[in-house]
Amino acid sequence: MGRFLIGLGLLLVGAGVLIQLGVPLGRLPGDIVIRRGGSTIYIPVLTCLLASVALSLLVAVLRR
Repeated sequence: MGRFLIGLGLLLVGAGVLIQLGVPLGRLPGDIVIRRGGSTIYIPVLTCLLASVALSLLVAVLRR
């Protein structure tokens, strides 16, 4: 459990560094944004896909 928490913490620190550097996490080109009138619908398809891959790799490395 401790190794998982350390890995999760490192992942969060990495995401924070990317955000500070100006990488637009959450607004990637594969994400769908629908604007109609005064409302906006945001569907983060590519963002969820990348997060899933990153977490899968993290779990695979920590299980070894």
